Amino acid sequence: MCEINAILLRGDKREIIMDSVAKILVDGNFVQLTGILGDKMTVEGSIKEINFSRSEALILAN
Repeated sequence: MCEINAILLRGDKREIIMDSVAKILVDGNFVQLTGILGDKMTVEGSIKEINFSRSEALILAN
């Protein structure tokens, strides 16, 4: 299984907001993250980059 870390970008700051993300759903200005254990989080922002080799999804905060 390929899980990634979701990282929220606010200016120059990077904050890991969820580890072991199994699913990412984009709905307009919102990004819903679902972890491997079913936990969910929704953040306002947009996907900047998903890099599987570094196991991270970068989300730009609005």
